Amino acid sequence: MSVFGDGLDAAVQKAFTRPAPKNAGPQMRYLVKQLKGTKAVAELLGISQRQVERYVAGKAKHPRKDLAARLEQEVKKRWQPQIRAQARQKAATTGGIVIDTRARMGYTAPIGSTDQDRIRHLTVALPPHYAARFFDAQEAGATEQQLKEIAAEALKEVYFQDNGRRAGSLQEVRFTDIEHLEFDL
Repeated sequence: MSVFGDGLDAAVQKAFTRPAPKNAGPQMRYLVKQLKGTKAVAELLGISQRQVERYVAGKAKHPRKDLAARLEQEVKKRWQPQIRAQARQKAATTGGIVIDTRARMGYTAPIGSTDQDRIRHLTVALPPHYAARFFDAQEAGATEQQLKEIAAEALKEVYFQDNGRRAGSLQEVRFTDIEHLEFDL
């Protein structure tokens, strides 16, 4: 489970204009339409082609929990791609992204400053170029650690240094022990 990846996906999903299908039959029909066949859906979900056909025909209705979770995840990943692209584009060019987190944060600074790590709850509006970096990194397959480094750099610039107005000698921000993380566009 990726805290940053899932958080970014959840933020984009808030822009959806219609809810994704909730039941197995409509979800399977949607995936069959998107992937252009039952065989591709069967391979994607790791089940037999015949089982996919049963769900599409309405003969099977209640998938196992693990299959239901995979099915929901795959549908949400493909649901309303144009709306998803518009939300990302808006955040990356004009709107920016808001990060709400509760985590242990500290920083490396010159000797004599109070750089002790401590739990902080921050809600910070990040400029559009950080939203673009998050989304570009996510599409490029960035690891959780790489996304965390982008977040730490963003918090360093926007929160700790107040966009260059203070703490100019701050070198690095540590962002660990994440208890809560949520993004909003």
